[in-house]
Amino acid sequence: MVPRHTAIIMDGNGRWAEQKGMPRIFGHQSGVSAVRKIVEAANKFNIKYLTLFTFSLENWNRPQSEVDTLMSLLVQTLKDEFEDIFKNNIKLNAIGELDTLPDEVRDELDSIIQGTKDNTGMILTLALSYGGKQEIFKAVKEISDKVKNDIICLDNFDDSLISDHLYTRNLPDVDLLIRTSGEQRISNFLLWQIAYAELYFTDVYWPDFTEEDLEKAIVEYQNRERRFGKTSKQV
Repeated sequence: MVPRHTAIIMDGNGRWAEQKGMPRIFGHQSGVSAVRKIVEAANKFNIKYLTLFTFSLENWNRPQSEVDTLMSLLVQTLKDEFEDIFKNNIKLNAIGELDTLPDEVRDELDSIIQGTKDNTGMILTLALSYGGKQEIFKAVKEISDKVKNDIICLDNFDDSLISDHLYTRNLPDVDLLIRTSGEQRISNFLLWQIAYAELYFTDVYWPDFTEEDLEKAIVEYQNRERRFGKTSKQV
């Protein structure tokens, strides 16, 4: 069985470019080509939900010139890819502190989200200006306000209530989390949603990540025993 929800930390664009003696932006541009290939591959493999860590809250701390270039690249990519997204019946979704994005990015995102809202195929989620700790904090604050205003009763408080107040409230928990480039950390990505996810780390830099690499990750996932706290005999 393929993972229902696969999430990817697309890491290594800058280092990939530097190893080739090229500017970091060359790596980001090449990373866009990898996104296109992996979205097509995930759709081909019948992955229902694909979530890509596209830009973190911490990424705002990068040099302004790099941030500006990344935002321009994002806008251009959305414009270039809309037709294929629609043609392949993919539904676009976005999570994160979207109000912090430049107007041009938000406008392009909103346009494609609206244009694909009736599509019934794979749901492609872009995590933009996203941080997992901040997402949980925001959810807890919203719930606290509702408790204070007698909208929610503490007697009904459980983990599903928190899930219902996250950006991903309409998505299932992550089954498989992939990180490229050899780094083995979560980097504040989907902290609540990956509680029982299978983690897969590869040394391949994101621009070099191919359909075959995605297939390897899926095969590894299929060969693991997911026990969710139970024993092997109980599964």
